[in-house]
Amino acid sequence: MKLNRRQLLTRAGAGFGALGLLNSPVLSAESSASSAAKNPQSKMRLGTVTYNLAKDWDIATILKNCEAAKFQGVELRTTHAHGVEVSLTKAQRADVRKRFADSKVELMGLGSAFDYHTPEQAKLRKDIEATKEYMVLAHDVGAPGVKVRPNGLPKEVPVEKTLEQIGQSLRELGEFGQGYGVEIRLEVHGSGTSLLPHIKKILDAASQKNVGITWNSNATDLGGQGFDYNFNLVKDKILCVHMRDLYIEDYPFRRLLKRLNEIGFGGYCLAEVPESADPIRVMRYLRGLWLAYQDLL
Repeated sequence: MKLNRRQLLTRAGAGFGALGLLNSPVLSAESSASSAAKNPQSKMRLGTVTYNLAKDWDIATILKNCEAAKFQGVELRTTHAHGVEVSLTKAQRADVRKRFADSKVELMGLGSAFDYHTPEQAKLRKDIEATKEYMVLAHDVGAPGVKVRPNGLPKEVPVEKTLEQIGQSLRELGEFGQGYGVEIRLEVHGSGTSLLPHIKKILDAASQKNVGITWNSNATDLGGQGFDYNFNLVKDKILCVHMRDLYIEDYPFRRLLKRLNEIGFGGYCLAEVPESADPIRVMRYLRGLWLAYQDLL
């Protein structure tokens, strides 16, 4: 059937009217409501570690860049340019606390390199005591947690014995931290020790409410019986999350964020990405992906 010009214009107008309805406030609101019902607002917060992106930034730069990129918190890793170390005086510690308190950025934790897998008992004792000093520093500067790590399994020691030793060390540190309001966050890290079944055994040996983990987004999270099995082993003990570049396709970041939201995780997801000549732009892109993966954009 042929249509005359008036009929064509009438039908075209009806089509454009339908498109207008799709963009109307009523349908947009309904669409948003439907999206919100499927994807309730995330409780999680976004931040960065100072390894590696911010390793050369002082505190002023950290605060400026994080605020510009709408990052809400930062974990200050030891030895980096920010200079927040156990050598700080009481007055300097108070100054660090105030600078963060006066900003929009939370000092959500300190990142140490202490580990407890060594078979040398003198070194183990030294590392435990050094960690306690670092926990006092965290208290003084207003950081509620300290990240520690296992870093491997000595070949000359049975695996179960090493896991037990790490757990017992964490128990002592967790008990110490209760007096300072500082929790211990065990990074899922190290050859062999990054396996989630091993991390679960460490946590069981620690058996301390003040001890949890920093999920580290490792390839080993996918091993054994798979991602969901490994996640479920430790989901009740996740205190913090480290994330690599979110564009990486061999890791299920969208799945990770979905599972974190399912368990009501309200802690920090921290970017652990390489430095850049345009860091704020990189941070903004990462934030965009982080939101998009949760259907929050």
